[in-house]
Amino acid sequence: MLKKFITTLAGGLLLFSANAQIRIYNTRHSQDTLKTAPGKDSSLLRKSRFLPIPVLGYAPEKGLEIGAAVLYSFYLDKENPVAGTRNSTIIFIPSLTTEHQYKADIKADFWSPGNLWHYKGQLRYHDFPINFYGIGSDTREADKTLLDNKRFKFLAEVERRLLPQFYAGLSLQYQYDEYSAAEDKGIYPQMNLVDKNGGHSTFLGVSAIYDNRNNQNYTTRGSFLRANAAYALDFLSTRPFWKLEGKASHFFAISKKSTVGINGQLNSVQGDALPFYMLSELGSDYIMRGYYPGRYRDQNFAGIQAEYRFLIDPKLGLQLWSFNLQPKFALAVFGGTGAVFTNHNIALDKLKPNYGLGLRYFYDENSRLSIRIDYGWGEKAPGEKRQQGFYLSIGEAF
Repeated sequence: MLKKFITTLAGGLLLFSANAQIRIYNTRHSQDTLKTAPGKDSSLLRKSRFLPIPVLGYAPEKGLEIGAAVLYSFYLDKENPVAGTRNSTIIFIPSLTTEHQYKADIKADFWSPGNLWHYKGQLRYHDFPINFYGIGSDTREADKTLLDNKRFKFLAEVERRLLPQFYAGLSLQYQYDEYSAAEDKGIYPQMNLVDKNGGHSTFLGVSAIYDNRNNQNYTTRGSFLRANAAYALDFLSTRPFWKLEGKASHFFAISKKSTVGINGQLNSVQGDALPFYMLSELGSDYIMRGYYPGRYRDQNFAGIQAEYRFLIDPKLGLQLWSFNLQPKFALAVFGGTGAVFTNHNIALDKLKPNYGLGLRYFYDENSRLSIRIDYGWGEKAPGEKRQQGFYLSIGEAF
């Protein structure tokens, strides 16, 4: 696992990490109706929020890294809270290192008044190293190769509500990659990989979404399902293939303070020749927490997880609003399992475990936006240390 040391300052909080990742989780809609005290202007509760998180990190292969994660959250019709319009976000994540590596990621998520339309976009460029371990569910730490990767990615999505809680949409994505070995060791130099030095893909996709969650940021009841199919056009890509994604979540409250969420995910790529960097990966900060992203990769990934969330009593130093007493912190316990596999090699003995603990801080009580801190553990392969990871994110894992 790529060793990192990251310190993050967020509103005076200093965190130290051995393997940290920043991720912004864009959100969906909230169906909760605002409750205000008599004479209180409810539009004031839907004010814009700005959150910068400076990041300082170090690793031998990149030197000193300096960066930031900046979130701007707002409402497109904050004067009409009864319409229940979901919060929109703009996110900017730049960083650079003393080894002349850098990355920049801009994400936008806009909800029109009344949530009739949903627009989503991303623009990313990075020149940053990654670890490659091979393909399959039995890769070894000793075989990893450090790769230089240059990536440019553009994504645009639009969705429209067709029925209550049901949306359909279209997507356009372009991705360009370059890869080369940064060291002459490990498994990469000897492997015969499809598009080993990189390539480009232009995807056209369609999606369908069902969402009846009571709140998109910190859900206590409801369900969310999303299916997406995208095709890499032959004349605009290095090679044609399909990319399929499915997600499903369900939440139920067991008390006023306790919630259980269950989440499943399936990713698949289908075609005659599949670029190695487009294969489905196990490990991220939203599912299979504790594994390095791409430690295991193959044609398909399937995973399931459960999370127990508990709101800490507001009496323990939490903020008192004039209209309500809102909790500022929550705890989480999670666990799950998942595997990567080919179409013809599905085996239960390939399932990997994961489990962990987390802390939440609600920096915006009205929209329930939170800073998420998680520590996850994975499997302990023979002769290796147990896989694990520390995560600092904005928004819940699911």
